[in-house]
Order: sequence, then structure tokens, then C-alpha cells
Amino acid sequence: MESRWLEDFLSLVDTRNFSRSAEARYTTQPAFSRRIKSLEDWVGAKLFDRTTQPISLTPSGERFRPVAEEVLRRLLQGREDARRVGETSANLIRFSATHSLSLTFFPSWIRSIEAKTHTFNIRLDSCQFNDCMQSLIKGESHFAISHAHPQVEMNLPPMHFTSKLVGTDRLLPVTLPDSAGSPLDKLPGTEDEPIHYLAYTETSAIGQAVEHMINNVEEPVYLDKVFVSQLAAVLKTLSREGRGMAWLPESSISDELASGSLVLAGGEKWFIPVEIRIFRSRERLPAMAEELWSILEGEAVPSDAPSPENC
Repeated sequence: MESRWLEDFLSLVDTRNFSRSAEARYTTQPAFSRRIKSLEDWVGAKLFDRTTQPISLTPSGERFRPVAEEVLRRLLQGREDARRVGETSANLIRFSATHSLSLTFFPSWIRSIEAKTHTFNIRLDSCQFNDCMQSLIKGESHFAISHAHPQVEMNLPPMHFTSKLVGTDRLLPVTLPDSAGSPLDKLPGTEDEPIHYLAYTETSAIGQAVEHMINNVEEPVYLDKVFVSQLAAVLKTLSREGRGMAWLPESSISDELASGSLVLAGGEKWFIPVEIRIFRSRERLPAMAEELWSILEGEAVPSDAPSPENC
């Protein structure tokens, strides 16, 4: 039995969808299905009822679920404990953060903390949203930093993980301006001329927040999805090239909005408020990581980000 089979099992428990879990686990659906089948063969029982939509756990799967969660948690915690013993620098604090926040948020945030205390010995891994969460679950990072939204599932069991608000941001619909400075794309679009939409993948936290807004806005939205990427930086580049409209973190486009190289494609009703959160395991962390957390515990909740001018 391979430990990754347990990770596959728990991913499928969360998504109830083979294709979504395969994408989240960065493998093909046939390969993912084979691994689930291998786990079922090892257990000796069917764990999922594939005849329901969405798929559901069988009674055997329900019984196996808490066992899988506990075994995986103990394996990862055991690895973390062993790593602590052999770690060359006992003071090293390991962070994982999404690509966007690694560039726009983390440097100034950690600098503000160190200004009040002392300099920490830090390793920062920039990765995609799912990889950040997996890094935390596997014990590869002490902390993970990501955008968060009430409608986005973080896939972190609250009994084992906790988080703290460390900042706020907004996802703003932006596009290239025309020669008069007006947006080339204007929400909500029309049925005859839908907006060229630069979208995030389904596994992106930002993408899930955007899709929730689109699906719940009061008026029809006419979008033609012409490009999909997990990275906000890629969508930002394409929007600056005039390829279409994207919802981008305000923290990553403040300079472009100020210079007018990007403009808003809609008013405040199209803005999506999001949080910036730091996540950690409830297990005890090394002393320096716990010191940093105690500093965060004593800080006030950040205020909202300033509003840009409406288009």
C-alpha cells in the first residue's frame, strides 16, 4: 500500500469527482482511477459507489475514512518529527505561498513583523494553491499563505488545522483600455458580443471565488472563455496584451491601475472581496515558528484595502 493512495482517497472524498481529483493530484484520470482501484483491492472492499451522481462513499468507505485520515496524519507528523531532529537549522521557518502573494504580499508582510521583533531564518516556496495546501498537510511547510473566500473549500480539516487573517484583497475585473482610456471589455457583456474571458482553473482558490460570483450575480453575464491558467501573473500579462478581461488581485495590479495600462471593466458590484490567510497545523511547531505565530496572535485584524476609482 502506498501513502499516496490515502491522499488520493481523501481527495476523492472531498471532490466526489474523479476528474477534479485527478487534476488536483496532478495526474490523469485513468491513472488516478487505477490508484483508487489499487487501494480498494488492498482494503478488500469497494470504497466508492460509482453509480451515484456525485459518487458517494460505501459503508466500507465511511468506515475507512477516519482511519485513512488518522494514518496519513500520523505518517506526516512522524516525518515532520524526524525532520526536526535532523534539520541543520533549528531556527528555520518554512513557508509556502501562492505565486501572486509571494511577490506582492509576503516580502512587506514579513518585513513588518521583523521590524517589531528580530530577523527570522526563512524558507519560502512559491507554488500553486493546491500545492501550498498539500505542502502544509504533508508537513513540508510550517505555514501556508493564500487568498481565501467563504465559498472556497480549503480542504484542511479544522480539527487538525487553523488559520489567521493577515490581510485583505479584492479581485477586480480589468482589461486593456482603448485610445480614449475606456475599457475594451465592459461587464456584463452582451449575448451578441460576449467578453473575452481570461479564466482560472477550477482548482484555483481565486478561480473558485470568481466562478461563485459569476454564478450568483443578479444579472446575466456574457463571457467567452478564451484562455485558462492557474496563474494570475499569466492572466495579467494576457490582459495587458489586449487578449481579454480577467479578475486579478488588486495587490498585483495597483501600479497598472494607477498608470492606466489596465482599467476596470465594471463597477464595485463586480469586485470580489477576499481574505489573505496564514494556515498552520494545530500540532506544536518548532520554537521559532511558534514565536512567529504568537506575534500574529497579538496583532489586530487588518483593515480593508483602499478602493480604486471606478471606471
